[in-house]
Amino acid sequence: MITLDITLFIHIVNMIVLMLVLNAILYKPILGILDKRQERIDSLNTDVEQFEQNARQRQAEVDRKMREASAKAKKALDGARSEAQAAGAEKLAAIRQEAEGEKEKQLAELRSQIEAARKELQDNAAGFARDMAAKILGRSLEA
Repeated sequence: MITLDITLFIHIVNMIVLMLVLNAILYKPILGILDKRQERIDSLNTDVEQFEQNARQRQAEVDRKMREASAKAKKALDGARSEAQAAGAEKLAAIRQEAEGEKEKQLAELRSQIEAARKELQDNAAGFARDMAAKILGRSLEA
């Protein structure tokens, strides 16, 4: 059974003094250290978020520059391709024109040869007809 005497009050006072001493010596410094630690963690988290945001911005800028460079390269490639096609078309037109000229020249030469052959055949046709008639009739037609 519990007796109520002076030792009970001494124990109560002793416990209160012990709580105050422990609070002042142990709990408050530890809570202060934990608060500082939490503030530092929060600060580091803020820094990390800021660094991540900066990294995202720089990545977006790099992506934008890459798109611009790609567009410039595509434009330059398209320009070079169109220039090459234009130069090729010009050369092809020149070659076609040259071929057409050569064709006309050869056709004119062929026509002149045909005309010369026709004239020669017409000139020789009468003599040829006489020779054939002479062979068919078996006698000479000159009289």
